[in-house]
Amino acid sequence: MLGILYANQGKLPEAEGMYERSLEGKEKALGRDHTSTLDTVNNLGILYQKQGKLPEAEGMYKRALEGKEKALGRDHISTLDTVNNLGILYQKQGKLPEAEGMYKRALKGKEKALGRDYISTLDTVNNLGILYEKQGKLPEAEGMYKRALEGYEKALGRDHTSTLNTRALEGKEKALGRDHTSTLDTVNNLGILYQKQGKLPEAEGMYKRALEGKEKALGRDHTSTLNTVYNLGILYQKQGKLPEAEGMYKRALEGKEKALGRDHTSTLNTVNNLGSLYQKQGKLPEAEGMFKRALEGKEKALGRDHTSTLDTVNNLGILYQKQGKLPEAEGMFKRALEGYEKALGLTHPKTHTVTRNLQLLYSSRVNAPTGPGRSDPVSRTKVPGRLSTKLRSIIPFRKRSQQ
Repeated sequence: MLGILYANQGKLPEAEGMYERSLEGKEKALGRDHTSTLDTVNNLGILYQKQGKLPEAEGMYKRALEGKEKALGRDHISTLDTVNNLGILYQKQGKLPEAEGMYKRALKGKEKALGRDYISTLDTVNNLGILYEKQGKLPEAEGMYKRALEGYEKALGRDHTSTLNTRALEGKEKALGRDHTSTLDTVNNLGILYQKQGKLPEAEGMYKRALEGKEKALGRDHTSTLNTVYNLGILYQKQGKLPEAEGMYKRALEGKEKALGRDHTSTLNTVNNLGSLYQKQGKLPEAEGMFKRALEGKEKALGRDHTSTLDTVNNLGILYQKQGKLPEAEGMFKRALEGYEKALGLTHPKTHTVTRNLQLLYSSRVNAPTGPGRSDPVSRTKVPGRLSTKLRSIIPFRKRSQQ
């Protein structure tokens, strides 16, 4: 119980100590394969996932799953909960097909064991919606979200917190109060929504309200508080308020390094965004340092082919192009393009973006001035035939203006 309490308070190292002590004791008293032991194994997996220790989390989930399948059966709800957790982990690792397989297995099992409208079933439906959205399958995502919302409303009422996770703020304010942490999470999410819609002043208001409330309820250094600080940094950068953005990113980075560690994926995302900010400020050496740190950390934590890793690869390509390091830029763009095609497909917006980056790089080479002092062979490099065909098949080259 202490481990759960510490985890809920964001005290992850303390929670880890409690869980590990509990696991050791249960293994001795009950055995490695007792269901109570396996519950603690599953909880350790959840904790490791929160800490960004994804390989360790995967090991715990797989052990819990194997044990529960033997002790309880493949279709027991406790087994299916671990299947669902593995789906969440695979999604974080960028293993989207594997995540989809886990979610579908969990959903099928829960529908049989619990029914289509049971809360745990609907949680997996909602998770599938999130996955489909990441895969760019927007009609499928919409169908999952609508089913989850309809089910939550029937089972829990329109103002229950689970219903409101897929709806809006007003109900949570009524049910829990304006300053409840769950209400503030929704305020933060509304900020994200407004930002995506281009309603930047409204987004800023939501983030500031969420930040003020979280600082009071959770403290300045809680990870949930720091997430909102980070979101404010992104917003300020979009608004062109670069000094304010830098302040938010630095505060978020310092806090996350302390709370989560230097190599946690959330920390590394902040490092990556600081790199983007430094690039906008013209601080190219500082940007390169941030991007390289983020890339090295993401490769270790997530793997070379995770979409988040590839985002940083693409960012490094853009930076190298600005620095005039065209061969290095080409290498980064090619790696990002190949990875996005495998993970997301040819038609995903991220694939299109890096294709455009390569197109512009090759166009700059073809159009580079020649003559005395302009004989750099790099600038005259031709587009490789296979890649040239691929580029034209996705986004046609712009016609050169007539001289």
